[in-house]
Amino acid sequence: MTHPPHDATPHLPPHRHTSSPSYATYPWQPVPPPPAPPPPRAAPRHPALGNHRDLRVLRTAYRRQRRVATLTALGYFTLFLILSGCAPSLMNSEVSGGLTTGLLLGLVQLPVMCLAIALYEFTARRRLDQLAARLRKLAELEANRDHRR
Repeated sequence: MTHPPHDATPHLPPHRHTSSPSYATYPWQPVPPPPAPPPPRAAPRHPALGNHRDLRVLRTAYRRQRRVATLTALGYFTLFLILSGCAPSLMNSEVSGGLTTGLLLGLVQLPVMCLAIALYEFTARRRLDQLAARLRKLAELEANRDHRR
């Protein structure tokens, strides 16, 4: 069995220069100096505001506040739905003057929602606004300090 003759030289495309060479074309051309390294940056004397512990405290407090307010309102509504589905005899029992327990619990949902809103506002004014004001003051001081440099 004979094989067809094989060309030992690979077929390469012609070499084309698409950019300037990295060496001087002529020996009398000066070689450009290498670029100077950037000056070292001085480390800040104070930690950056974004790494501040108060930001984590503020985020945690906001998260806790949202959870408490949401779970208060949704928890009561969920309890009302469960009682409506699982204990219809309790919900149909009369409290006084034709007012059933289910209707009374349904009417109490509005004050519970108002309580959740009042709790949210109270904790915001008492704790979160103070933390946010302190962080704003720190950010202003840091911006002024950076501006003076």
